[in-house]
Amino acid sequence: MQRRTVVAIAATVTAAGAAVAFTLPSMAGTSPSGSAAAQPGAVAPQLLAAMKRDLGVSADEATAQVKRAKWAAGVATTLRDTSGDSYGGSWLTNGTTLNIAITDPGLADDVKAAGAVPKLVKRSVAQLDSAKKALDTTATKADLVLPGWYVDVASNKVVIQALPGYTEYAAELAEDAGLPDSAVKVTTVKAAPKPLADVIGAQPYFINLDGGQARCSIGFAVAGGFVTAGHCGTPGTVTTDFEGGAQGVVEASVFPGDADMGFVKTEAGVGLQPFVDDFQGNALPVAGSTEAPVGSAVCRSGSTTGLHCGTILAKNQTVNYPEGAVTGLTRTDACAEGGDSGGSWFTGDQAQGVTSGGSGDCTVGGETFFQPITEILETNNLTLLTTDGGAASPPPAEASTPPASAEPTASAEPTTPPASSGGQHHRRGHHRHN
Repeated sequence: MQRRTVVAIAATVTAAGAAVAFTLPSMAGTSPSGSAAAQPGAVAPQLLAAMKRDLGVSADEATAQVKRAKWAAGVATTLRDTSGDSYGGSWLTNGTTLNIAITDPGLADDVKAAGAVPKLVKRSVAQLDSAKKALDTTATKADLVLPGWYVDVASNKVVIQALPGYTEYAAELAEDAGLPDSAVKVTTVKAAPKPLADVIGAQPYFINLDGGQARCSIGFAVAGGFVTAGHCGTPGTVTTDFEGGAQGVVEASVFPGDADMGFVKTEAGVGLQPFVDDFQGNALPVAGSTEAPVGSAVCRSGSTTGLHCGTILAKNQTVNYPEGAVTGLTRTDACAEGGDSGGSWFTGDQAQGVTSGGSGDCTVGGETFFQPITEILETNNLTLLTTDGGAASPPPAEASTPPASAEPTASAEPTTPPASSGGQHHRRGHHRHN
């Protein structure tokens, strides 16, 4: 059987009765975007079109946001290192203004000199991470009724999400974890998240789970195979491609727990290339893995819904899935659906992570979480395949002149969590709301 090429893609299928017709053309019909290939660092026009559709920005504004995010990542990395214990996190406002939180007012001039806006806060990002970890370690099975919690550097607090009628649980968990009211904010969300593997049996690759067949999406090609979500197979699980041919074996997997990440080691003869399929016949380039800050535009591609974009809302989120809690995920307002699990997340040509789970869909919208790719690469000692033929380069060590920013648009603004619901404090009166 002719081997298909792995380029961080996922195919589409249509089903009629018991028959499954694979509709993805061979990789010979999926070619690198011409403009992106001709101009290194340029934003592929297909990506600009998706950002215009989902974020309501023009092509110029989308290009400016992508460049701004890449610049901001380098500046934030530099200031994080120079600020030490006083660093309180970074985020973009309207995709343009880089904010750097600091606990030491004496660092304000350094932040301004780097082209960012200093924000004086009470808690460092290390203290926020510690507070969030306290929730992780204190939470019991009863607390899994809460969708999750995360560090919100913009408000300098830990945010606990609750379904309607469950805000009291959030307040009780915070109290048990020893967190002061001033460090916690409770928000209400409409739905609980779930992993986005699809058990209807279709490409781009299949795994056997609990006697059935599940479908997931390839994340990114790495040396020796590809990365994907951890819930898309356990070590030793055999994977097949969208034609039913042998593809590889899951070599590493974590889910639930500290991550939702997996690595599939592919068989000899499976081609590995540094691109992402946009499901319009184009392969978008992957040039590195510079991590975009909160507030940046981000796009994802998956086998069910194709290419969609949104905004990075928070990092280091604990998400409570039915299978258990997963820590360290990134929260976005981009949509996704079943079967998109494992798929690619990227800002411009920089890989960001792989789809984990979420709520809602691409008709009504929702929120989706992804597993950061840097942790997958570091934990499994993997090398991301990039268009320059090597591993991803780290962010610049020194701050550079910020790129010109486009005028912000209302639709591009990061979503602000709702105000606190003010839950009362009385612990372990846990009862299910039916």
